Amino acid sequence: MNEQDLVLRMEGVSKAFPGVQALQDVDFEVAAGEVVALVGENGAGKSTLMKILSGAYRKDAGRIFLRGQEVDVESPHHAQQLGIAIIYQEFNLTPNQSAAANIFIAREPRQPGLGRLLVDRRRMEREAQEYLDMVGARLPATALVRNLPVAQQQMVEVAKALAVKARIIVMDEPTSALGEDEVETLFEIVGTLRAQGLAIVFITHRLDEVFRIADRVVVLRDGQQVGNVSIEEATPERIIHLMVGRELQDMFHKEVAEIGAPLLEVRGLTRRGVVEDVSFTLRRGEILGFAGLVGAGRTETARLLFGADAKDAGEVYVDGNPVEIHSPADAVKAGIGLVPEDRGNQGLVLRLSVSENIVLPTLARYARAGLWMDRRALRNTAQDYVDKLSIRTPSLEQKAMLLSGGNQQKTVVAKWLASHLRVLIMDEPTRGIDVGAKAEVHALMSQLAQAGLGIIMISSELPEILGMSDRVLVMAEGRVTAILERAEATQETIMAYAGGEAVQHRM
Repeated sequence: MNEQDLVLRMEGVSKAFPGVQALQDVDFEVAAGEVVALVGENGAGKSTLMKILSGAYRKDAGRIFLRGQEVDVESPHHAQQLGIAIIYQEFNLTPNQSAAANIFIAREPRQPGLGRLLVDRRRMEREAQEYLDMVGARLPATALVRNLPVAQQQMVEVAKALAVKARIIVMDEPTSALGEDEVETLFEIVGTLRAQGLAIVFITHRLDEVFRIADRVVVLRDGQQVGNVSIEEATPERIIHLMVGRELQDMFHKEVAEIGAPLLEVRGLTRRGVVEDVSFTLRRGEILGFAGLVGAGRTETARLLFGADAKDAGEVYVDGNPVEIHSPADAVKAGIGLVPEDRGNQGLVLRLSVSENIVLPTLARYARAGLWMDRRALRNTAQDYVDKLSIRTPSLEQKAMLLSGGNQQKTVVAKWLASHLRVLIMDEPTRGIDVGAKAEVHALMSQLAQAGLGIIMISSELPEILGMSDRVLVMAEGRVTAILERAEATQETIMAYAGGEAVQHRM
């Protein structure tokens, strides 16, 4: 690579936290007009490296060069002054302000002369509109951020990066909350930025995106750089091997389970305007995949089953017996658990320990005479599920917020297994976790099915639906449009029903 084209070069960067060497002697570089995909398992060091670049962390060792000049990035504000912009998975926007106000936040243009203490709103909106047009955002600069869909909020973030004259833009899992059409729009924006000579760092767990958007792939594993491969020389198998240090012969680990009698029956489940007349049966040992486009009603159906939202109509039977579910407590009593899509905010109490999270739904079991908690029994239960699920944690007292995404997910599952549930609903079970952890979650799902649980798996990834499901329920616009046997489910068939082209197929 031509040294003159390099926008960023990081040499020998190291960073340690108490008990953990997060980065060890890492090199990383990106040139003008280049998209570099930064990949690795959760905990590999990707976020730490980028937080050092953004000024959120200070490096312990190493050097950083911008356009050939050595710099010491002292703070996020300093990084912005140096032309470094980070677009995080969780947007850094103020929802009650306009797109223009967000683009120029803390840098608002002022009125001339005596009015310099006042914001020049007309100029701010005019210049913000230029940046929005530059990234292809079809929205007025005066629009309130809270009224914008996720894809347009992301465009506001990109426009904000351009407004600070960024020459390096880091995108951290930018497609995690986007639908297929929105992903296409984002890729067009990345292509535009590349053509303008910006340096792009694209962090993702989705290998298909790497091969569509990147010029080069840098792989981190255990805090070290283990691969720096041009996209022409890369293959999915090679990248996965670099990431996990081993071969993954079967990404889905779907094992044969004995399918038993009906376990859960749902008849006419309805929440007006959201979900209409949803009916299906889940059998013992079965993984029933829920497929559909964004907004199809899959998560909403799961929330109704779990009692998180109130239904207007419908009946639920467990083992042939009717159950009334008006709250999550009712669902748990009926033997139904939910692993939510947002495991951090809805599935765990992040500031509590691993053991506390695992026993949280069943704390009453450990109360003795109503006066004290049997902490030994509590810890034994937690340790039992940590061992069974191979949750990687330094100790039971580790806070859940410090676990990797895959181990957080396993902790949520452990919580429900400790509750002796019968039905487990898993909403996007592998979203935001690396390929190695995905394989472990898939293997765990197979083990649970073999043990006789019924599993409802909601996923937006069709390979996951096809690889793990015994049957596939397809939804569109809040209704069930098909229930397909594993042998007849293909990507083309599922997408046809997801688009509403057929209704009530083999119910």
